[in-house]
Amino acid sequence: MAQKIFIDGEVGTTGLQIAARLETRGDIDLIRLDESRRKDRNARAEALDAADIAILCLPDDAAREAAQIVAGGDTRLLDASTAHRVAPDWVYGFAEMTAGQAQAIAGARFVANPGCYPTGAIGLIRPLREAGLLPADLGVSINAVSGYTGGGKALIAEYDAGTAPKGFVYGTGQAHKHLPEMAQYGLLDRAPIFVPSVGNFAQGMIVQVPLHLADLADTPTPGDLHGALAAHYAGSQFVTVAPLGDPGRIDAEAMNDTNGMTLYVCGDATRAVLVAVLDNLGKGASGAAVQNLNLMLGVDPATGLT
Repeated sequence: MAQKIFIDGEVGTTGLQIAARLETRGDIDLIRLDESRRKDRNARAEALDAADIAILCLPDDAAREAAQIVAGGDTRLLDASTAHRVAPDWVYGFAEMTAGQAQAIAGARFVANPGCYPTGAIGLIRPLREAGLLPADLGVSINAVSGYTGGGKALIAEYDAGTAPKGFVYGTGQAHKHLPEMAQYGLLDRAPIFVPSVGNFAQGMIVQVPLHLADLADTPTPGDLHGALAAHYAGSQFVTVAPLGDPGRIDAEAMNDTNGMTLYVCGDATRAVLVAVLDNLGKGASGAAVQNLNLMLGVDPATGLT
């Protein structure tokens, strides 16, 4: 029997992308509200209660309200907002993060979809922490550039109108909403220095973590770092580790329209640069949401994503 799925906030950037991936599936019955009822609390509550799984593509406060609405019922939630990513009783929805994470997502009632930047950063850092190569108290720097669709409808409108800068850095005050999940799921004792930026392209993302190898445990080589990443992601459906070494130009748009992420280890005998490339709208948002939904439904994680 088809599972009833409600996307609360379907008309936003992430919601539209998720709906496009689900609407032709025979195993899913999408609950949809007329435009006039999408902001009606009672209509939303009815849809939330009727759903087997509700996907929240909402501002943080509205996502918290939705969680309160279903608290006494049976509806499972997959939250694409920032509201519950480090909340207790919520499972973090990065299936490849650590052993057993996919199974935890599959069995959870409440799943928090990761942020786009943290997916790349944690994807690089967590395996090295688990391998004992990266100290918990290391001062980590994360530099990243995303396509402008990551800024939502308002920023997209600026680029469409030609009024936005060709590229810009933001979040320099170190209060970015992604920092808590980067530290918690990166197993870092110290919050990283995070410098995000936006490029003059619609979608795609590069996340970089530069490292002085002498600051790491037993001064590993780039090959050691590469080996740890390759071992961690061996057999992954969606995460690929590129061959060791400098590949030349790394294209921010290389993984667009996929749920894939490619990781690189570059550097020399004293320094390394770890790089993650993903689609901010794919593995960084809607693709990851569909992957997590598939896990919660007990179907192939790649369903609707190939």
